Amino acid sequence: MERELFMIFGDPVSHSKSPLMHNFAFRELGFNGCYSRYHLRDGSKLKEKILSLKIKGCNITVPHKEAAFLACDYLDTFAKSVGVVNTIVQKDGKLYGYNTDAPGFLKATEDFKAKSVLFLGAGGTAKSTAKILRQNGFSVTIANRSKERLKSFIEDGFECFVYDEFKPREFDLIVNMTSAGLSDESLPAPKKLLKELLKDAKGAIDVIYRETPFLKLAKEFNLPTKDGADMLIFQGAIAFEYFTNHQFSFDEVEPLMREALKF
Repeated sequence: MERELFMIFGDPVSHSKSPLMHNFAFRELGFNGCYSRYHLRDGSKLKEKILSLKIKGCNITVPHKEAAFLACDYLDTFAKSVGVVNTIVQKDGKLYGYNTDAPGFLKATEDFKAKSVLFLGAGGTAKSTAKILRQNGFSVTIANRSKERLKSFIEDGFECFVYDEFKPREFDLIVNMTSAGLSDESLPAPKKLLKELLKDAKGAIDVIYRETPFLKLAKEFNLPTKDGADMLIFQGAIAFEYFTNHQFSFDEVEPLMREALKF
């Protein structure tokens, strides 16, 4: 039987550990699938690539999550409400879009006793996670370098600031939602501002799955921190359920993906 092909699309994408997690789970669960990476620079070509490569399912990472939303023929209720897709399943030439980032992030916050959250950055991941956190009783504020990216958040009723006009106050949880620190030593916001925010916070999370300069700075304030590994694993396990038409449960898949990241 021919293997079903799965993929992650992004720019950049070489750092992604999704192939490691999914391929390990495929093997351990006896599913005839293969998961790879595709460096896609132009998000408008996403649908064309999925169909021409005969991809059964895919994940989408930065900066194409909003383009993925536009590429889909059908959307689940949550993905439709946030305008952002990071998981697609192809059925008979039609693309079905889901958002697994947001529930993955929500689950990753369970270790923090947080009620007020500040997001640094206003990209696609922030858009979906802000909504699911608000639906679950969190107070969410978004800060970003430029005002343009904040427009949709303002329209959705979120409190928003640009860094230049932001007067720091106390938040339980500070979250880096940008790619700052992914491949360099940059910070997601001015260092002076970050220090003011972190000194009063109860914890810090980075969606990047390594110890970034942001997390190192948070540790200087003795804060509990978490990188993006949990979010990555949780969203991946939820996506795996969609990819395999729910043949396997989250509880079966999650520990396998966690084990895969140890290698």
